[in-house]
Amino acid sequence: MANSNLTNAKRAKNDEFYTQYVDIQKEIEAYLEYNPNVFRGKVVYCNCDDPFESNFFRYFVLNFNKLGLKQLITTSYKPSPVANTQLNLFGDDKTLTKSKGRPKINANKFIVSDVRDIDGDGEFNLKDIAQQLKVNKHNEWTPLEGDGDFRSDECINLLKQSDIVVTNPPFSLFREYVKQLFDYNKKFVIIGNMNAITYKEIFPKIKENKMWLGATNFNTGMYFKVPESFTYASTYKFERERNGEKVNRVPGVCWFTRLDHGRRHQPLPLMTMEENLKYSKHKEIKGKKAYDKYDNYNAIEVSFTDSIPSDYYGVMGVPISFLDKYNPDQFEILGATQRGCHDEVHDTKKYDDYWEVRQNGKETGSSGGKTNENANLVGNDGKKNYFINKEGRIIQSAYQRIFIRHKKKTI
Repeated sequence: MANSNLTNAKRAKNDEFYTQYVDIQKEIEAYLEYNPNVFRGKVVYCNCDDPFESNFFRYFVLNFNKLGLKQLITTSYKPSPVANTQLNLFGDDKTLTKSKGRPKINANKFIVSDVRDIDGDGEFNLKDIAQQLKVNKHNEWTPLEGDGDFRSDECINLLKQSDIVVTNPPFSLFREYVKQLFDYNKKFVIIGNMNAITYKEIFPKIKENKMWLGATNFNTGMYFKVPESFTYASTYKFERERNGEKVNRVPGVCWFTRLDHGRRHQPLPLMTMEENLKYSKHKEIKGKKAYDKYDNYNAIEVSFTDSIPSDYYGVMGVPISFLDKYNPDQFEILGATQRGCHDEVHDTKKYDDYWEVRQNGKETGSSGGKTNENANLVGNDGKKNYFINKEGRIIQSAYQRIFIRHKKKTI
């Protein structure tokens, strides 16, 4: 799921990816469908969102009364290159000047406690909020002391006042960001890269059902608004503009949350092992006599989520994309390959006496220790590098796997 645009952005600390309104609306409505009162009486904090450009602010302020919010707090992470271009909320006014000598563009703090139609036009919209904020009537708009970093004391104090955090945090700081949310025991709905599933700081929390993936399927990727200065990778082949805005598609992006939703409890429909071996749509499985077993784990290889056999109760290695279909009532997560996340599934072999070979027969110079803790299968598929020892025994690594098994049925 590598993405060169995202990787380049992380290297340059360019995290200016702005979430589209429709994606926020779709995700939040899934939680409301499961529990209509999930936000009622709650303080929502968007702590990486300048209201001048943030669709998170726009969504929650326009739906403030519908959701029954107690308060909406929004802080910008830093002065943004697209400030005041997406929502055009305050005309040409970019911020309040805190004091003489301060720069004109500061990190801002908006606290919204009351929304109403104050201009008498019969509807509530962003113009009403703009008017209320300008006069600080029931709401607050002030510059922050610092740059709005979520780790700063003033932002942490706001975090302590909140119940639910909803935002698109900087991808390059995702580990640290999630740690802070758990340190202060906050519920959240945030966007992150799918690869974060495998982080040693993140995976244990998913395994223990302390956080999980959101309601929106991540296989289609997500388009983000980007600054005009954003440079696309030479391999980029997707849309560059939507609704008059410059956008970038990032594959493998998903929502991480601690709010429950209905899709999380939908059972995954499955065939038996015999049915899969006979009827599977995947050529890697159909027609085989049995599922492959790993050389170094007491588990079978299941390379496609829809090929999980309904009648096998041992340990199975599945792709990390399984988590998009994970139902904690149906399965239990035991661990994962790599990164020391084996937990209840331990590797039984090491490959330090093997060496890596390309398909053309040339050695790469890497030892077999490189594949320790991967899920390894005996043989050569003719496609990717393999590992061999002096006896000529060959093994190959599967992609990263999550170990699962069916939950035992109770009577």
